[in-house]
Amino acid sequence: MKLTGRIWREGKLWLAEVPVLDALTQGRSEAEALRMLADLVETMADRDGFRATVSRGAGPSIELGSTDPAVLAAVLLRRQREKHGLSLADVARRLGARSKTAYARYEQGDSVPTVAKFFELLAAVVPGARFVLEERDGTDALASRAPVAAEVVASYGPGPPRPRKRPGRRATPAR
Repeated sequence: MKLTGRIWREGKLWLAEVPVLDALTQGRSEAEALRMLADLVETMADRDGFRATVSRGAGPSIELGSTDPAVLAAVLLRRQREKHGLSLADVARRLGARSKTAYARYEQGDSVPTVAKFFELLAAVVPGARFVLEERDGTDALASRAPVAAEVVASYGPGPPRPRKRPGRRATPAR
């Protein structure tokens, strides 16, 4: 599984973002921003042996992958649940479960969901959101950099991510 994101330069800094994880980081160079993004996701996962990889695509696009897709899926589920202010019990209720333990096992990476189950879990966390799976056949430049010929790429939302404004920065009127 790979998650899409983007990288861009703003002033002296490079910013790297994966919107579906609500993750944004920066670096003084493009390479440093990509390393910082991988480190951020590894910190989110907090799992021994878990490594995140970031591949540069065409234009500003990037892809985030990992050594363990189940853990990456777990990070995605947890980040989306937290972003939407839900508890484990809230999500369990939305799934019609009596106990939050079953859902928690997916969020901890202890259980690996099928694709259908993964979408069911996401729909419980973010009803009405659009998550897109895309098969990459290895013929385009982005997929050919991936270690596996066919990858599943997840993106989120109504369209491409937009740059975020840095807090505390106001536009200066032209003179």
